[in-house]
Amino acid sequence: MNQPLSNKVALVTGGSRGIGAAICQKLASHGAHVVVNYASSPDAAKKLVEQIVTDGGQAIAIKADMSDPAQVISLFNEAEKSLGKVSILVNNAGTAVPGSLAEITDEDFDKQINLNVRGVFVASREAARRMESGGRIINIGSSLGEAVPMPGLSIYCATKFTIAGLTRGWARDLGPQKITVNCVEPGPIDTESNPADGPQANYQKAVTALGRYGKPEEVASLVAYVASPEASNITGATLRVDGGWGA
Repeated sequence: MNQPLSNKVALVTGGSRGIGAAICQKLASHGAHVVVNYASSPDAAKKLVEQIVTDGGQAIAIKADMSDPAQVISLFNEAEKSLGKVSILVNNAGTAVPGSLAEITDEDFDKQINLNVRGVFVASREAARRMESGGRIINIGSSLGEAVPMPGLSIYCATKFTIAGLTRGWARDLGPQKITVNCVEPGPIDTESNPADGPQANYQKAVTALGRYGKPEEVASLVAYVASPEASNITGATLRVDGGWGA
């Protein structure tokens, strides 16, 4: 069985459900030892770890709120203590609070900025200080980091635009260390938070070229490739898994 990530330690933030869970499973199937980070879903994280182990992989779950810098540092410390140095960081944790400009609150603004931007910044900085040559930082952005297709999404979209920009800058910063930094942008993906039969499903399908939702596993497959040795010359890139949403 081909395991291109054999013995690599992969930390996936927000890894207990949805796209994050699929990424954890895919990286583990490629040989990585996976840290499943979660903030509020201990049962889901435990079940995922058990499934990975049953399938022959290695994984642990660690609780940390990625919007709290102190908890981010503790997460890295615990991951290193348990599995070794993190060589693959997948910044997947994020949140969206819809609201028009006139109605969005300071708390809603801060919640999205603190997790979607500052959390990614702190985790990536921590990784940059610890990773060895050949490391990978993979940011999970969104097709909403390319355009704002409807009202009420300005702050969330702004966070994803920011992540795409930071990806390019960090690729330059970390190139001399042979650490790659890339951004994977999913379009509509069938998850618990955005189901393919949900109230916005028809519109989201209609704006894709393929006319369908993607699957979490399709995002995970691209992440696994970007994490692999075969992708060592890809950095500073924004890679879409959006069914042609941005075509």
